[in-house]
Amino acid sequence: MSNKQFDVIVIGAGPGGYVAAIRAAQLGFTTACIDEWKNAKGGPAPGGTCTNVGCIPSKALLQSSEHFEHAGHHFADHGIGLSDLKIDVARMLGRKDQVVKQNNEGILYLFKKNKVSFFHGRGAFAKAGAEGYEITVGGDTLVGRHVIVATGSNPRALPGAEFDEDRILSNDGALRIPSVPKTLGLVGAGVIGLEMGSVWRRLGAEVTVLEALPAFLGAVDEQIAKEAQKAFTKQKLKIELGVRINTVTTSTDGVKVEYADAKGGARTLEVERLIVSIGRVANTTGLNAEAVGLKLDERGAIVVDDECRTNLPNVWAVGDVVRGPMLAHKAEEEGVAVAERIAGQHGHVDFNLVPWVIYTSPEIAWVGQTEQQLKAAGRAYKAGSFPFIANGRARALGDTTGMVKFVADAKTDEILGVHIVGPMASELISEAVVAMSFKASAEDIARICHAHPSLSEATKEAALAVDKRTLNF
Repeated sequence: MSNKQFDVIVIGAGPGGYVAAIRAAQLGFTTACIDEWKNAKGGPAPGGTCTNVGCIPSKALLQSSEHFEHAGHHFADHGIGLSDLKIDVARMLGRKDQVVKQNNEGILYLFKKNKVSFFHGRGAFAKAGAEGYEITVGGDTLVGRHVIVATGSNPRALPGAEFDEDRILSNDGALRIPSVPKTLGLVGAGVIGLEMGSVWRRLGAEVTVLEALPAFLGAVDEQIAKEAQKAFTKQKLKIELGVRINTVTTSTDGVKVEYADAKGGARTLEVERLIVSIGRVANTTGLNAEAVGLKLDERGAIVVDDECRTNLPNVWAVGDVVRGPMLAHKAEEEGVAVAERIAGQHGHVDFNLVPWVIYTSPEIAWVGQTEQQLKAAGRAYKAGSFPFIANGRARALGDTTGMVKFVADAKTDEILGVHIVGPMASELISEAVVAMSFKASAEDIARICHAHPSLSEATKEAALAVDKRTLNF
């Protein structure tokens, strides 16, 4: 057993952890990062859920399935003829695994470049001492003056229907289905459910989504959510709202879900596989928080203040393991902010400026407040929207679904929220984040020259629409 002293020890190498470690090292601290993810050969696989079974592999499959969809349904419009179109699922999954591997190796390279000491294994608190906190990992005991916990989250299971990753799947199993199922069920119409449903629907599965909430994408601006639901329904993604799951049973052939529909009627859904995406829970198992008195809330998340400080001196926590949206980029921002706070700087994260994205087709992205939130708050606002069907670049792409929508303060014209459903929404939303970060008005965006032809012109036109003066609609 060896003893190693560090200024900063980060537990977890997901987006929050590895970025925190790199920033701490950049600021001159001796830094260690601990992570237990393993690749197929048992080697280190840093990057957390995001890189291994979340953001990165899901986007790889979404891209592959979108190519397949275009080849089967849209290439002919471009004068491209194909015959005998088929999907090699094993090769598609192999490409996805290669993309993940490249990201794992990229993080290990960044640790080496920034002189971050990496330890492969599960990190756990042992005790607090005069020199700092003792953290065990494998046969090593590390001592850190500061500790940043970034252990992420795990998928929440349906009561009585635990994940077996064969018939009942979490996001992990959903990324490893070996062949296209004829029928696929999804419990939960959130980000993961819609993205995974989109992948397998495009490849030929008949997909049914069961959602407990009465409204589709209730957190999204209502106008945008309705447009998205219309598009998904057109794609033959079956979405049932207001359901209550009663029992889930598995057999050698598939999964049977007995549920009550929105009117209380008894219904049965029989599918080959069932993906459950009903949220995630903070991952504090094995952290040995009780050894040092680290406070957890009733949900098992680490309790922190606005600056990510825990109840213990010099112990911080970021990302999915604490309050706030469970988003990779939110974790990254918190990781950077904490490293800078340790250095005596003033790291800053504004939750109202964290963008949200659902990588379906059409993509859905938003930042700031929705129209319904402003109504509920009684705030006077004005709104403007512009449809992609009136955008020249969208027409050339052959993807004119959706719109860009602005909501702005009725008196000051400050942008309060931007909501997009349509092509490349994930990229377009960044302009809105920048604008809102500098307290821009809708008029500011309306006055900025946007390249023609580009999808971003729809952003400018939506800003013009706030003042009811669009030029192309």
